[in-house]
Amino acid sequence: MTLDSIIADLAALVKEKGCGPILIRLSWHDAGVYKEGAGGCPNAVMRLTDAGEGAFGANAGLPDVAVGLLKPIADRYVPEKISNADLWALAANVATEAMGGPAIKTRFGRVDATTSSESVEGQAGRLPDGDKEINHLREIFHPKGFTDKDIVALSGAHTVGHCHLDRSGFDGPWTAEPLKFDNTYFKDLLEKIYEEEKTTKGCPQLRHKESGTMMLISDMALLKDPAFKTHVETYAKDQDAFFKDYVTAWTKLQELGCKDLRDEL
Repeated sequence: MTLDSIIADLAALVKEKGCGPILIRLSWHDAGVYKEGAGGCPNAVMRLTDAGEGAFGANAGLPDVAVGLLKPIADRYVPEKISNADLWALAANVATEAMGGPAIKTRFGRVDATTSSESVEGQAGRLPDGDKEINHLREIFHPKGFTDKDIVALSGAHTVGHCHLDRSGFDGPWTAEPLKFDNTYFKDLLEKIYEEEKTTKGCPQLRHKESGTMMLISDMALLKDPAFKTHVETYAKDQDAFFKDYVTAWTKLQELGCKDLRDEL
């Protein structure tokens, strides 16, 4: 089956390159620009870099690194077997499971943009900023249909990956094992002591001195509001609860603005 072949190729890529986190980020940013009444459904427009989403600062590293990593697989299967947008969604889900996270069902039918003019007008108000607090997170995610619990669950994706100084201005991994998808992010939030610092790019963040791991202001903000902190505490104690709620929230994110998605490729 074609789908089995694509999944096998993606799993091999993740294992060989250790690129699971950036594939998750690619799908997140493709879908996450959605805003109720203002478009932004996942359409892989980032691969078109002359303008629009492919040039957004928030997407730094995605059009070149992430899309580049997927290019051999895309050349094999797109567009005859799968769209780029569906491939990006599937890649993120395969990567999540390959790193120890939950299995996530992918539905298909996303349509690729053909020109950069199909981008949204800008990243402001659509993608979250790492140096902002609770109100900002709600302003970004509530209009997309996400609850406070969804926001905390989605934040748990920070259990994998690094911030890269040359891309975001932030620097460092969130956890000591950035290629392991588990609930360590939530445990670290509650257990580690972080000190404020600024990166060499001048961006404010927090660092755990002993391990060298970091948190963004938007991560630490989850502890400041009881409506958020209660979910942090739940997920720190119960990884199964985190995985269950993450799958729900993540699937909602990947399907924002999509119509007539199907179970079969």
